[in-house]
Amino acid sequence: MSNVPFSREHLEAYLDEALPADEMACVEETLRHNPRLLEELRAIVALRDQGVHTLGAIWRRHRITCPSRQRLQQYLEGRGLPREEAAYIRFHLQVIGCRYCQANLDDLRGQAGPDPQRQQRRRRYFQSSAGRLPQG
Repeated sequence: MSNVPFSREHLEAYLDEALPADEMACVEETLRHNPRLLEELRAIVALRDQGVHTLGAIWRRHRITCPSRQRLQQYLEGRGLPREEAAYIRFHLQVIGCRYCQANLDDLRGQAGPDPQRQQRRRRYFQSSAGRLPQG
């Protein structure tokens, strides 16, 4: 893959949306101006469509290194995790920058306490659909 500014693994992570937002933007910008990179990306997509997958791609796609939502909840609450596991989750979120886990953590934070805007939205949705849904 000479003259292509990103490695195959980097491009696969881009396709899996596993890169931090700034790196995703950098790849997208480079794709606009680099036909060789675009061709490399097309080749990766073609191999995926044929069912050819590397061990690393399977590992990333199934998010094997990501902690479960339950573990993220424990991390958020600061309870029940061994120190090493809490340190790994912190590393995974802050250094690796896993957007998938960060989104899960943000969702868990949102569920943690009452959100007046969310409650108001739910009330409006319910009121707008009252009487419109078929009875059991």
